[in-house]
Amino acid sequence: MFPPKAPLGAALGAAFAGLDSRSATILRELVEIYVTTGEPVGSRTLSRRLPLGLSPASIRNVMADLEEAGLLYAPHTSAGRLPTERGLRLFVDGLLEFGDLAEEERVEITARCAASGRSMQETLAEAGQMLSGLAGAAGLVVAPKSDGLVRHIEFVGLGPGRALVVLVTADGRVENRVIEVPAGLPPSALTQASNYLNARLAGRSLDEAKLNVAGEITANRTALDALTNQVVEAGLATWAGGGGGSLIIRGQAKLLQNLDHAARVGEIQALFERLEAQETVLRLLELAQRGEGVQIFIGAESGLFDSAGLSMVVAPFRNGQEKIVGAIGVIGPTRINYGRVIPVVDYTARVIGRLLG
Repeated sequence: MFPPKAPLGAALGAAFAGLDSRSATILRELVEIYVTTGEPVGSRTLSRRLPLGLSPASIRNVMADLEEAGLLYAPHTSAGRLPTERGLRLFVDGLLEFGDLAEEERVEITARCAASGRSMQETLAEAGQMLSGLAGAAGLVVAPKSDGLVRHIEFVGLGPGRALVVLVTADGRVENRVIEVPAGLPPSALTQASNYLNARLAGRSLDEAKLNVAGEITANRTALDALTNQVVEAGLATWAGGGGGSLIIRGQAKLLQNLDHAARVGEIQALFERLEAQETVLRLLELAQRGEGVQIFIGAESGLFDSAGLSMVVAPFRNGQEKIVGAIGVIGPTRINYGRVIPVVDYTARVIGRLLG
């Protein structure tokens, strides 16, 4: 489950050494305003919002102490204050307030993730798209690896130079991939490739089938022509080995919005290139397994990206044997609405787990 709702009043001061109740309340209010507006927050704004009866001058003194503690900073000489990554971490760990999801929200998420009539890959992609829309950030899903027994594989022509590979596993999971095929390939070659592989896939895992087929092709023991051999190899290659599954990203454009300079755009584009790497998929799964429930990474804490200004909220999901097989979450600016995003990610991960079970 996600972290419990933070307490109010004097209990806040006891939770954090060196931060009294008044300072904690001001920090929390400042971060919540920043999350909403994205702008520096001044003492007058806080004085109007807080029921503490403090003057702007008194609040400025507290803000100065918070800045000295490394929790706030001033982007300009006479501007208000913004939270540092350390301040955001303190907010998320103990000052953040959020409730549970309303019943209608749970029903909507469950319906959006319903697998009826769709492959698991399509269901996971829809879940990532849903999270992207709700969070105003990029949704990401580490999909489980198809490592069970294979029931059927089929190649379907999509036009010159392209074909769809449909893989059905023994547990009923259906996955589709588009591959490139040799130009001028006759439709009969796709049928021949499908028949050849299905004769060798029955009762075997995909990795076992790959080894067997690769051995036959290398030893030139197949009755296939050179073009059909290429189709067979391309079809199997779309399900690359490794234990990390695949990564689905939705809503990438949301991270590119409201960027003022080209260097920042380059950072985000480099982030997506890195996310596509298989070692990054494995790292995401490892991060999601660090603890129970939702994990929150601010700035460079995850080790996936060096750029400041980004946060990642991610939760693992489990199969019917309670084994963690994937993860789902969002990557967005550090001012994402944590109070909203955390329970949504948590509940979505549990819905996906029930579908897998």
